[in-house]
Amino acid sequence: MINTMKTKHSFFLTLSLMLGISFSLLAGGIKHVKTQTLKVSGNCGMCKKTIETAANVKGSSNGIWDESKQVLTLTFDSTKTNADEVLKRIAHVGYDNEKFLAPDKVYAGLHGCCQYERVGLGMTSAKITEVEKPMAVTDMEKIPEVKTPAESTNPLAAVFTSYFGLKDALTKDDGVLASTKAKEMFKAIDKVAMDKMTAPQHTLWMKLQKDISYDAEHIKGVEETEHQREHFVNLSKNMYALAKVFKMEVPVYYDHCPMANDGKGADWLSLEEKISNPFMGKKMPTCGKVKETIK
Repeated sequence: MINTMKTKHSFFLTLSLMLGISFSLLAGGIKHVKTQTLKVSGNCGMCKKTIETAANVKGSSNGIWDESKQVLTLTFDSTKTNADEVLKRIAHVGYDNEKFLAPDKVYAGLHGCCQYERVGLGMTSAKITEVEKPMAVTDMEKIPEVKTPAESTNPLAAVFTSYFGLKDALTKDDGVLASTKAKEMFKAIDKVAMDKMTAPQHTLWMKLQKDISYDAEHIKGVEETEHQREHFVNLSKNMYALAKVFKMEVPVYYDHCPMANDGKGADWLSLEEKISNPFMGKKMPTCGKVKETIK
């Protein structure tokens, strides 16, 4: 009964989103509206933002990407564009889809947590070439560039990248992967270019570096998630302090779970607005709420 209710809720939610986009386009004077669902690979909330930014062109097309289903619901004006042109744009920003594969160099440049498993969705050809350049968008807004922490000039970009990878591993209850990500973090801490920091950034980094290294070292030294999560509590507290001073080009969400840490509560950083709880894992993945959005 519960599963049936969830299925109905998911159906009506998807339907309402599709209708909402269609009505929005119609309100803008577009009369030739079409809607399609298309397979698009990706991993996380940052992927969602990049995919939807490439899909959405004012007055022409709107897309909503579902992370769990790996599906883009695309609504567009058939007199101005088509699904293939939108999928080409998505491929050019790094995301394989049912018609086109992203160029290898672009895929390799994606943020670490965005590098999905490449399975060649819908492709049957033995040899697949990179997509050609999409047609010019006439009388439409240019697609804005979306920067990720990996592309940032932030001197702690690699530290944050490994932290988010660690968070994702704990969300999946994967102690082995968490240990690997903590090792990456420990190495990244040692390679931080402090000469690129401002005076306030340098002061804060020197204050927190030792504690951050301590927790990363303990997490990388074991593969048991309970112990890893104990250190992740304090690690996340210090990473939050850094995130407030070392700004990134994408929003960072500061989440809270009241049940974590033996009922004392705990916080963590995420690139996704959707809750994915690293303290409760698969048992209660959506437990918690967003406390703050850091921009």
